[in-house]
Amino acid sequence: MPAKAYDLHGHRVLEYAAGDKFHTERDANAVIGDALGEQADTVVVPVACLSDDFFVLRTRLAGEIVQKFTNYGLRLVILGDISKPVESSTALRDFIYESNQRTQLWFLPERAAFEERLAKEKTQ
Repeated sequence: MPAKAYDLHGHRVLEYAAGDKFHTERDANAVIGDALGEQADTVVVPVACLSDDFFVLRTRLAGEIVQKFTNYGLRLVILGDISKPVESSTALRDFIYESNQRTQLWFLPERAAFEERLAKEKTQ
């Protein structure tokens, strides 16, 4: 997946463009390796890069991927419209709500929301 690294509000960010999908933990390992190589603390992944299984919590893919990022001290930001999978799952809606209350995993609708949230975190 093509990615670019940059500094934003005191954080090193590795942001991916739409491309291959996360299908396994191995895919997450590759992204984590890229992030560590760039000395990033935040990884931004477009919704288009995630397989549909990511949003079906019973597959455990989301939990496995998020746990890997957490273990390495990396924030994962899922960027884009997730309204369709949220409509069909109360558990997913709750997972997203809880994730957005913390600092390790954010689900945000667009890049401007990401930039704003990262800026607010810096001032807190």
